[in-house]
Amino acid sequence: MNRRWNGWGNPQTEYPLPESARQYLERFMGTLASIPDAPYQDVLRQVPASGLPAHPGIDLRAQTRLAFARGQSLPDWIDLRYGRIRTFPDGVACPPDVPALRELIQHAYRQGWRIIPYGGGTSVVGHINPLPGDAPVLTISLEKLNRLVALDEHSRLATFEAGIPGPLLEESLAARSYTLGHFPQSFELSTLGGWIATRSSGQQSYYYGRIEELFAGGEVETAVGTLTLPPLPASAAGPDLRQLVLGSEGRLGVITRATVRIHPTPKAEGFYAVFFPDWQAGLAAVRAIAQTDLPLSMLRLSNAVETETTLILSGKSRLVAWARRGLGMLGYSDERCLLIFGVTGPADQIRRTRGAVQALCRAARGLPTGEFIGRMWRKSRFLTPYLRNTLWEAGIAIDTLETALPWSQVDLAAERIQKSIQEAAAERGEQALVFAHLSHVYTDGASLYITYLFRRSPSPDVTTQLWQAMKSAASREIVGLGGTISHQHGVGTDHAPYLAAEKSAPGMQILEQVFHAADPKQLLNPGKLIPTPATQSTGDDETA
Repeated sequence: MNRRWNGWGNPQTEYPLPESARQYLERFMGTLASIPDAPYQDVLRQVPASGLPAHPGIDLRAQTRLAFARGQSLPDWIDLRYGRIRTFPDGVACPPDVPALRELIQHAYRQGWRIIPYGGGTSVVGHINPLPGDAPVLTISLEKLNRLVALDEHSRLATFEAGIPGPLLEESLAARSYTLGHFPQSFELSTLGGWIATRSSGQQSYYYGRIEELFAGGEVETAVGTLTLPPLPASAAGPDLRQLVLGSEGRLGVITRATVRIHPTPKAEGFYAVFFPDWQAGLAAVRAIAQTDLPLSMLRLSNAVETETTLILSGKSRLVAWARRGLGMLGYSDERCLLIFGVTGPADQIRRTRGAVQALCRAARGLPTGEFIGRMWRKSRFLTPYLRNTLWEAGIAIDTLETALPWSQVDLAAERIQKSIQEAAAERGEQALVFAHLSHVYTDGASLYITYLFRRSPSPDVTTQLWQAMKSAASREIVGLGGTISHQHGVGTDHAPYLAAEKSAPGMQILEQVFHAADPKQLLNPGKLIPTPATQSTGDDETA
């Protein structure tokens, strides 16, 4: 696929920003001004000479190294758009099969090269960025490892090469009337291996399960050999090594194959909307729904600011007018919140479940409004990331962060995290537009997803400092409240300083020792997830 070199997705895909939406955003943040991006050729000239020798399987060209230098985090965008990238991979390899990848890893390890696995390049926390250091960096792209290897219909297991992107994976299964059902917002570009390496969660995980429930086994190429994980339905044979691979972020090795639990293609599916008079009413309803074990596929509750902002950015002026006038006449003020819920399965089950959910919503003063908004959300759910391009070009930076907490903490956390971001921006003379939603729910708690928009500065340093202040303030609140530093984005480098608060000192020591056992030289994606000393080139004196 043709991809933007300094933004999200296909260059031919646009998400227009209506003039009414620009005016709405300016009311929050002040006058917006477009800031020119650094030209591609100027950034290309920054790529230094490679530290790797010529190799038939490694691309040393500057344009390739630039294309694989960064992911999709806000700091990555600042580097790319302002043209101030300071580190690049020294080469990029795209092995055609697993034996070639295995040989490449062994060769790189003998030479003392650092190795970064690369799936779809959608990381938002720094997973795939080369870090400063003396040892050369080899990025290994799995883009050619994208095949369906086997499908066991009796067991409902499918084995894929780990570089397969979401759309191709679903296309391969749909031809046999199956689905994996894993639909993160990055679905268009992200890969199966990346989902496993970061413990990803899809938008309909309530029905299909998070990736740790879908991942049955596979293979990982480590520095000390191939780690094979048989796809057993259950086992009491010691600790489950799959749980070490899940969320390992390339520190154990490169995931090459994965066997996943698949589902028959659902007979029917529907997405429905309910408005609540305020956030607390919506929270009460969602918690009640989650604790009844109804067969839903999704529950997404937006707070008042997100409800308003989402409708305005959609460009559906009639819908915005209806929400303001029609709902206003019914007593739903500016504090109204929107719930979208999804139901997947046989038509009669959908009908019964929809009725049960709507009854619980009505008991919490909710107003069901049918399928129109739900269909609109489903149609645009993978288009939304393109809004980042549009907003950036209008002079606005956008970032997200997320956590998960027990129900008893969710409301307090939503208030404090959003307030911390707004206060951090205000201290620097800016106004951030901050809003929240619950994106995944459980019987004991929920995932809280925060989005914040702020004006960019002509200076990349000022923009970075403002982002750091807001991100750090929010992260401190999350840790202080006992929430996870990441519900679905992983750790990378951005979240690494906060990991020990969740894992404890003994837990961090155990992780370090596990990674060292699989990677004695600490060359596999060093510095990600947990800190590692700067790696020096060790030459050819050791073998993998």
